Amino acid sequence: MLRPLQDIFAPERYPDLLVGLAAADDAAVYRLDDDRAIVATTDFFPPVIDDPYDFGAIAAANALSDIYAMGGEPLFAMNLVAFPDDADPAVLREILRGGAEMVASAGAVIAGGHSVSDREPKYGLAVIGTIDPARVMTKGGARVGDQLALTKPLGVGVVTTALKGGTAAPEHVAEAVRWMKRLNKDAARAAREAGATAMTDVTGFGLLGHAHEMAHLGHVGIRLAAGRLPWLPGARAYAEGGAFPGGTHRNFDYYHPWVKFDPALDAVLRNMLWTPETSGGLLIALPEEALPGFLNRHPEGRHVGEIVDGDGHLTLVA
Repeated sequence: MLRPLQDIFAPERYPDLLVGLAAADDAAVYRLDDDRAIVATTDFFPPVIDDPYDFGAIAAANALSDIYAMGGEPLFAMNLVAFPDDADPAVLREILRGGAEMVASAGAVIAGGHSVSDREPKYGLAVIGTIDPARVMTKGGARVGDQLALTKPLGVGVVTTALKGGTAAPEHVAEAVRWMKRLNKDAARAAREAGATAMTDVTGFGLLGHAHEMAHLGHVGIRLAAGRLPWLPGARAYAEGGAFPGGTHRNFDYYHPWVKFDPALDAVLRNMLWTPETSGGLLIALPEEALPGFLNRHPEGRHVGEIVDGDGHLTLVA
């Protein structure tokens, strides 16, 4: 007789699995002893931009971000590759070079990987890191009264969709690529040093999806100030032109029951907030008294909201 999945993965059966499927987070954490734990994640996707080197670097930064979001440091990574048999191998070499150099800049190393033949190229990493088991940073640690900071501008999804449609200005694409290639390493360290209580990275579920996860797992609510949110240059104009990726609608369908918008916020801005991000910034909850210290350590961060009473609900104010 087959055992139910909930029995196979029951947390009490694996006491050293500190973060697993019980409360889904950015990465898994497995305790080795009182002082050491392994943090592990995997992520891959098809190209979001045309340049193969930049695509490899962005995909690597995106995968590494999950390690940083948990408060860990990466040790090594394994390439995950899908590539057409009849495509130019020089393109694949550039993708892998971009990924390897990004991993090296994180202080880690590519140690191997696996590839399959596929009609559409895809690239990413499985990443292994280390973490102090007493200092694991989960999504669910935020407390009422904490303040929220965001460490990268939003709008990657609409800029890259405009690029695919041939309407994106080169300078706007370059700025989006610059931010996607920026590791969340320094932001995560600054957050830990400032005493952050919860952290997650903003990627495929968009700002609102990831904020809901933080609120839901912490049994709190979140109030976001839309006027404080940072946006990439050109993002608003591309959104007004309808450059939304398909994931925008999926995020809306799944998360909209949890979100209440100020009537003053127009439809374009609302849709932008549902849009997936790639290699986005960290959404960080900090005690109110710790926020100035974090912003001093990481001046690119923006104060965008606060933790309030609730149970997974988000309120967007103008």
